Amino acid sequence: MRAVIQRVLSSSVEVEGKTVGSISKGVNILLGIHQQDTQEETKWLAEKVAHLRIFEDDEGKMNKSLLDIKGEALVISQFTLYGDCEKGRRPSFSQAAGPTQAKELYQQFISELKGYNISVESGIFQADMKVEIMNDGPVTLIVDTPKRRVCDVIEETQENPLGLRPKELIRFQKEAEQLKRNLKLRKEQRTKNG
Repeated sequence: MRAVIQRVLSSSVEVEGKTVGSISKGVNILLGIHQQDTQEETKWLAEKVAHLRIFEDDEGKMNKSLLDIKGEALVISQFTLYGDCEKGRRPSFSQAAGPTQAKELYQQFISELKGYNISVESGIFQADMKVEIMNDGPVTLIVDTPKRRVCDVIEETQENPLGLRPKELIRFQKEAEQLKRNLKLRKEQRTKNG
């Protein structure tokens, strides 16, 4: 799960010209759901957002949380946060959760945030939304749930029969994928040439 958290003076979201969510001081959260995410990630992230000290105290230091200032949250579903731009010019969204899973976890995250007595507004899932953000600072943070760190996922799944270190395993997997692609191309060439 990935969240882009923006400290805001105000934020709102429109769908088809109508405002469907609006907040004053607090945070705007763009939320991306990974295909391997579960309710465990929603709980972790909601707790992190509620207690993240990104608001200034009387001395101008970031010492206060959303709870401390009794701020609000606007949560927008954003599958494009899992857009992979490494290859080609068009992002691949293969890591993003499908609509059914994403909607369920998006709603669960909102529910978890409300559990901290935070006033939460939201957009409309899968709608074409226009988001207005008055970023305060500006302060913008990207927070990934721990499980989404690549090395953690590899260690968790234990798909590592060679006993490679996580970074070595990632490189090995990429090289294996490239080799498969090359073999497929050669096979197609042979078939073409008869």
